[in-house]
Amino acid sequence: MARSLSKILVIDIESTCWDGGYAPRGQVSEIIEVGLCVLDSKTLKRGEKRAIMVKPMKSHINEFCTGLTSITPEMVELAKPLSNACAVLEKEYESRQCLMASWGDYDRKQFERNCSDYNLRFPFGPTHLNIKNLFSLALGLDRELELDVAFERLGWELDGPLHRGVDDAWNTAKLLAWLLEKHRTA
Repeated sequence: MARSLSKILVIDIESTCWDGGYAPRGQVSEIIEVGLCVLDSKTLKRGEKRAIMVKPMKSHINEFCTGLTSITPEMVELAKPLSNACAVLEKEYESRQCLMASWGDYDRKQFERNCSDYNLRFPFGPTHLNIKNLFSLALGLDRELELDVAFERLGWELDGPLHRGVDDAWNTAKLLAWLLEKHRTA
């Protein structure tokens, strides 16, 4: 089945994390927020901006993670597990029929890992647009840039804090719209 390109689901996830990068014994890195922004590929307008909070089942949000993401344990206390977020993506956003896009491969790979960990169906189709690669190639760069550095390079300011999924998805969708518009007018 051909994927629809009329809307692009720009995704940015935040996961449990630790200073030094390694999970303590008995814990694993788990998605705690699915940030998304729907980009209309025809008009290049950003639509809905949403945060789907996810309750971690095998890890805890610590001070380091809160300092990086601004997500606190209280923010996910009443959240539902990843299975619920996957169901929302599939039912409300038809995620399996849309193009998934993100800033880099981390979001796709982490989603795949966590879905495998919980025996869940990956909620997206087989294609993924890596905007981080696309941006660097379009600007003739020889390396990838982080999202905040890409914004600085364009003289733009981020909307919201860095490493908050809902805001990073919104900002990434802005960069993608700019790249697509630039190509259309070239």
